[in-house]
Amino acid sequence: MEYKRFKTKQIKVGEVLIGGDAPISVQSMLFSKTRDVEACLEQINRLYFAGADIVRLACLDMADARALREIKSKSALPLIVDIHFNHKLAVFCAEFIDGVRINPGNIGSKENIKEVVKACKQRKIPIRIGINHGSIEKQFSDKFGYGIEAMLESAKYNIKLLEDFDFEDIKISMKTSDTQKTIEAYERLRPLCDYPFHLGVTEAGTQFHSTIKSSIALGNLLLKGIGDTMRVSMTGELEEEIRVAKAILQDSGVQKSGVNIISCPTCGRIQSDLLKAIKIVEEKTKHIKEALNISVMGCVVNALGEAKGADVAIAFGKNQGLVIRHGEVVAKLKEEELVDRFLLEVEDEVKSREMKH
Repeated sequence: MEYKRFKTKQIKVGEVLIGGDAPISVQSMLFSKTRDVEACLEQINRLYFAGADIVRLACLDMADARALREIKSKSALPLIVDIHFNHKLAVFCAEFIDGVRINPGNIGSKENIKEVVKACKQRKIPIRIGINHGSIEKQFSDKFGYGIEAMLESAKYNIKLLEDFDFEDIKISMKTSDTQKTIEAYERLRPLCDYPFHLGVTEAGTQFHSTIKSSIALGNLLLKGIGDTMRVSMTGELEEEIRVAKAILQDSGVQKSGVNIISCPTCGRIQSDLLKAIKIVEEKTKHIKEALNISVMGCVVNALGEAKGADVAIAFGKNQGLVIRHGEVVAKLKEEELVDRFLLEVEDEVKSREMKH
């Protein structure tokens, strides 16, 4: 089945385009206190080098808001402010920030939202309508509970509200902590509007659980052409959020970038230290941004077949092995020489592609 992405309106967060034909961007959120400027900048730099496109920060009070102004002036990435309960903080931050995320369920009255919209409209910055199943407005939760129906009604209401204020620089999220409900919420809203969607599973848990939940929900939606920007939410992680998000994009086939490592699960046929080799290859290739398929196999049973579909491959045997590039054997070497030669071929493949660009 051919992948076909749902066509959405395009908005801009800093210099990052979201929606339309723009690449699907990857986001994260800082867990340091926003008033701690140095800690925030340190985390932003970590995310920058990990490959994040956008960063979100919480703003609890005016101390955070003032610190955020300084952080924005020094940030290597576009910043979105995350506001709950106090719309005045959103109005203040709209003067210098790249985007605002509000939760309609707790931001207050229609007049409060109107003030936020006015401030964002003046600076031409987008608003994310963040619908969370746990914080639906009372008018919808009383009637529909806290399920998908309430989320849909809240989303439709708030989209119309912003449109009535003549504002369309909108993106939308429909997050729950349940994978099936998250998928259904996004699927059901998608035909009803053409604003870009921010994908995520909220409160997804630790690295292990979040990786699984996010892979199921976000991968499912991406394969159906749904999603324009995304965050893999993990408790207490930064770089790992970006790593998993990019892997979901890569392994779903939706957006190719970086190295895709194919390796066997190991079995009794292996006569080499495959685990050691894989660790070295992962570490030495993590900087590569070029979309590249590489194969590291422990024996010849599947290695030659996998090598045909890989850009560069290594096939271990007993005390020796082959290095293969585009299906052709380029070297037969002793086991201790294989990984170094393999990595040289990988780097040469990257350089040759860069020259073609």
